[in-house]
Order: sequence, then C-alpha cells, then structure tokens
Amino acid sequence: MRITIDIKKSVEQNAATYFEKAKLARKKMEGAKKALVVFHRNLDAELKRKEEQIGKIRSDQEKRDAKVTRKEEWFEKFRWFFSSEGFLVIGGRDATTNEIIIKKHTDKSDVVFHTDMAGSPFFVVKTAGKQPGVATLQEVANATLCFSRAWKLGLISTPTFWVTPEQVSKEANTGEFVPKGAFIIRGKTNYISPMPDCAIGMRDDGRIMCAALQAVKAHCKKFLVLVQGKEKPSDAAKIIKKKLGGELDEIIKALPSGSVGFKD
Repeated sequence: MRITIDIKKSVEQNAATYFEKAKLARKKMEGAKKALVVFHRNLDAELKRKEEQIGKIRSDQEKRDAKVTRKEEWFEKFRWFFSSEGFLVIGGRDATTNEIIIKKHTDKSDVVFHTDMAGSPFFVVKTAGKQPGVATLQEVANATLCFSRAWKLGLISTPTFWVTPEQVSKEANTGEFVPKGAFIIRGKTNYISPMPDCAIGMRDDGRIMCAALQAVKAHCKKFLVLVQGKEKPSDAAKIIKKKLGGELDEIIKALPSGSVGFKD
C-alpha cells in the first residue's frame, strides 16, 4: 500500500486526512455489505417465485396431460355418480339420453327412479346383481329430485319413486301417445321422500361428481354443498373451479339445471 504525504501539512493533519479516508472507506464497505444482503434476499425471493411459477406450470401441464390420457368412461355421456355404497348410478340429461339409458343401459336387476313430475330424468342404479341398501336408494331419490324440473322451480320435494326395469315400457295404452324420453310405468311404484340434497366434488381421478352429499363425501376429498340459489351455472362453475379445480365445461355439465347457491 502506497501512502502519499502532503509536505505542506503537518504529521497530524496528514494522519487526520487518512483517518477520514479510512472512515469513508469503512462506510462504503458497510453499505456494500448491506446492499449485498438485500441483493441476496431479493435473489432468493425471485428464485422462490420462479420455482412456484414452474411448479404451477408443471401442475397445470400434469392436469392437462391427465385429462388427455384419462380414458372417458361410457357413463360420462350421462349424469352419473357412485353411491356411498359404491353403486354406479346413471341419469338422463334430456329426452334422448333418457331413451338411451332405459333402452340400452338398464339390466333386469337394476333399479329405475323417476318422479311424478314431467321434466324429470330417469336414474338407474346399476346393481350388478347386488341389493342396494337404504342409503343408495335415498341418495338416488335425492338426485332424481335435484336434477329434475323441481330444482329449477325451487321445490324442496316432489313425489319420487323406484320400480323394476320390467315395469318400464314404451307401449302406450289405447289412445295414448308416449313422447320421446317418456315411458309408461305399470304396476306398484315404491315412493321415497326426496330432499334437495346436493354436493359437488372432485374424485382422485380428476372427475367432477355431483350427487347427494353422503355419496360425494364417500368419493371426494374436496367438495362443496349446493343449495337452490341465485347463481347461474356458469357463474357457480367459476367459484367451484377456484375452490376445487377442474374444467369449467365439466363442472357446468355436472351441475343441476337452474340456479344454484352454496351452503356456508
């Protein structure tokens, strides 16, 4: 280190000059250290933000990949859910799917649900030869109500019944006409009092399931309880997507027809 002495100044004055220079250098060093700490802190925050962005991109990509690679099951063409007892239940979306379900996807051992009200879907419990319990029958009765015109009208109940497949016929009585999606029910009808009991959730496989609360609880870790409300399905779907995930189209497809709300 080279030291320059100003011969015009005394030793004390030269020492004082270098002392001030040393103080200034020390302050600059402390400032540099603080700036370095701030730099590293900002760098860490930026790296964390980038990692989160990358993680979200990967998560979104994985969801897209899962959607692409996930095989669509035959029952997804209809309304569907699994009861709390594990029975597959399918329901009509309109007159066409009502016809298809009864004519092509109803076996002798199945259970068929409908309401006394026009504009109701047919729901079918796919029993695979097993006997569904009271829980399943009540959940399907509730679903038949929730996906019928009764939900749109704000009704809390409507007469709902179940019959065996052989009681359902397209053969009209003399002088009667059976429109598309409708069927003649003959014989004893077994009535169950339904409730506007509805929830929507996401299964582990990413599928959106809408059904009675106990059925959704049994198959979905995340879910929301629905009520008859004021939200249009499209607006409600955005809220559901934010809380559960999933695709808007799939959510809208799963919701009851008519306005919905959310239970606190």
